[in-house]
Parts: sequence; structure tokens; C-alpha cells
Amino acid sequence: MKNNIKELRKAMKISQQDLADRCNVTRQTINAIENEKYDPSLQLAFDLAKNLNTTVDKLFISDE
Repeated sequence: MKNNIKELRKAMKISQQDLADRCNVTRQTINAIENEKYDPSLQLAFDLAKNLNTTVDKLFISDE
């Protein structure tokens, strides 16, 4: 699933590790999500959106 995580994270000047720490996951998980190799759970999607000051529907883009 496409997403805007990397762009929003960089705009906020947050490292992958910082975002991972805030969401209680590993840096590798954030990297995999950003590179569209892993789709997060619904809870993690909400955590990511909250920490990036956005909403889930604005964070993730449907492939359709």
C-alpha cells in the first residue's frame, strides 16, 4: 500500500528510529512500511498517523 510516511516524517525532521520509538516498533518496521514491503496493522496505522499529525486516510493511498 502506498503511503506518505517518509515525506511527512522528513518534513517533521523525525528519524525512522524516532518514529519507531514513538510507535513501539523497530526501525526496520518503519523502513519496510515506507518502502511498501509491509502493511501495518490498523493499530500501528493509527499510531503512525497520530505521531505524524495526520489521519490514516491521508497517510495511506489505495493502490486502486
